[in-house]
Amino acid sequence: MKILIIGGNGTIGKKVTAHFKNEAEVLVAGRTSGDVTVDIANSTSIKKMFTKTGKLDAIIAIAGEAKWDTFANLTEEDYHIGLNSKLMGQVNLVRIGQNYVNKNGSITLTTGILADDPVVKTTSAAMVNGAIHSFVMAVALEIENGIRVNAVSANVVEDAYEKYKDFFPGNMPTPMNKLVGAYVRSVKGKRNGEIIRLYN
Repeated sequence: MKILIIGGNGTIGKKVTAHFKNEAEVLVAGRTSGDVTVDIANSTSIKKMFTKTGKLDAIIAIAGEAKWDTFANLTEEDYHIGLNSKLMGQVNLVRIGQNYVNKNGSITLTTGILADDPVVKTTSAAMVNGAIHSFVMAVALEIENGIRVNAVSANVVEDAYEKYKDFFPGNMPTPMNKLVGAYVRSVKGKRNGEIIRLYN
């Protein structure tokens, strides 16, 4: 199995990459480092990345930005950070990436609890996560060649809990091994068009 992990050097990505390297050929893509580089907010950059990777059995996207600020402070430009990066970045990874995924392969996107349980200063991030959930459910009805598309949506994760705990009072962090398991379920299981929630 050949897997591309976009954001494979990040907090979540490092753990997911380490797991899959035990059983598959793994390529890591990052903005400035990795086996290949990519700016997911730029569709031309995404196309160049896939030209370099060639055919794949699975794509895992653990990347994308969105602006955190109070609703009163958010400008139109602030919203476009999340729209261009986390939302359209992941949409374009599916739109372009489907041509590089082998038959019966999979594409896994990443969102988060804010889609269902937002906190203050997350109007933009919550909006984007919710849009990705809707996209995943809809695109699964139409994507061809047996390709499956899912999203992993976790609570604040264990390895980032100290950094973000003040934003999520009372939230119990998602253990990293449980998080990795969700990506494994998406890649190796049969689910399609599902939001794998790790906070219910």
